[in-house]
Amino acid sequence: MKTFTRTATLAAIAAFAAAVPLAQHASAQSFAIGISIHTAPPVLPVYVQPACPQPGYMWTPGYWAWGPEGYYWVPGVWVAPPRVGVLWTPGYWGFESGAYLWHAGYWGPHVGFYGGVNYGFGYGGVGFGGGMWAGNVFRYNTAVVNVNTTIIHNTYIDRTVVHNTVVNRTSFNGPGGISARPTPQQMAFNREQHFGATVNQQQHQNFASQDRNAFARNNGGRPQTVAMTNVGGNRFGAQGRPAAGPAMNPGARPAGQPNGAPVQRGFANNTVNNREVNQQQRVANGIDSGRMSPGEAARAENRQQSIDRQVRQDRVANGGRMTAPERQQVNHEQNAASRQISRENHNEAHGPRR
Repeated sequence: MKTFTRTATLAAIAAFAAAVPLAQHASAQSFAIGISIHTAPPVLPVYVQPACPQPGYMWTPGYWAWGPEGYYWVPGVWVAPPRVGVLWTPGYWGFESGAYLWHAGYWGPHVGFYGGVNYGFGYGGVGFGGGMWAGNVFRYNTAVVNVNTTIIHNTYIDRTVVHNTVVNRTSFNGPGGISARPTPQQMAFNREQHFGATVNQQQHQNFASQDRNAFARNNGGRPQTVAMTNVGGNRFGAQGRPAAGPAMNPGARPAGQPNGAPVQRGFANNTVNNREVNQQQRVANGIDSGRMSPGEAARAENRQQSIDRQVRQDRVANGGRMTAPERQQVNHEQNAASRQISRENHNEAHGPRR
């Protein structure tokens, strides 16, 4: 196996590494290739998937990213998609021209080529079998994803996507790894309009890069935290048991943001509440804000402004930072507002629930 020895070049690559996998817009003409590493990524950990935290959230599998101290594990996590109708194509490492290159993941109407890497939970190397969109609602295939059906009812069972074969834990495509190549259909999917990682996904990788136990050099390829319920949420080890981890730093600049840029914070860790980020929450609760009637939009806006005012008041009262109980209360009100709008939408379309 080749190793990287040029320290200065390695430092430059490491500084650039975190930004490229999190590009805001994936190219419609080619895979987003950014970093060049001469050491293969470790094998993929085998782990239990945590249950989906709420309707509309979608699973993004864990992967090995590159940082100043080498590869580190970014836990698999449930996230809100940026809009209705899009699916996540995971990023992957490919060995090309004597180096391992990272191909950034992206959101799009179809799942494209991700190197044939078997990430599990519906991402078996080709396509995605863990769920599908039915209009504005995402339905989960409980044959391959972990969903509490007493809470989430938009489910189905399709066991044809389950393969009774030995799991291939190889984490890269190319010589010595997986030999898959994109099909004409996958190449066509790659030319569709794509959207890069969301703010929450950027935050998630940034959090992982701060966890010393996530680096392969420290964990031997067996990270302590392999999966999470949501960004900044509960951590789990390989056996599905709770795992400890470093405290999240909501003020840390997400990877890829240039110096001087305002810090962007995701909704999932309840540190900010603005209409742009909360759009993800509304979509996750089955509300397509872009198609609301004028009355629905006005109600949503009034509720949102009320919550935003509360957040500002809480921050002023606490020197610019919210206490844990205040964050919990804001989260509760966000969810309550979304559920109320959803009920009103249903009543207007179908009459009151009985």
